[in-house]
Amino acid sequence: MPLKSEPTSQSLEKKLLILGYEVPDVLAIFLLLSILNFLFGQTNQKLLLVWLPIAVIAIVLRVGKRGKPDNYLVHLAKFHLRPKYFSAFQTPSIDVAPPRRKKS
Repeated sequence: MPLKSEPTSQSLEKKLLILGYEVPDVLAIFLLLSILNFLFGQTNQKLLLVWLPIAVIAIVLRVGKRGKPDNYLVHLAKFHLRPKYFSAFQTPSIDVAPPRRKKS
């Protein structure tokens, strides 16, 4: 009985790109597009208020992310949303001054 084989893709670690953008970038672009279209879609300046900012954002993302690691926007958002101060202890509910040493 011969061994049955199927050809498979050899690039399993290739990242998913849509028109040269990563998936989080595409989601950010389309989220902004939908918000701007909801706000300014019925105006006469739809081209100026909806499509022009999206084109500018897409170009800025393409140029600004050149040379950056994968999922750069996700890591940047996590960095800015994370609390700036970490403590191993809970903040005290009652502030008590430390005891003072008696002068002799």
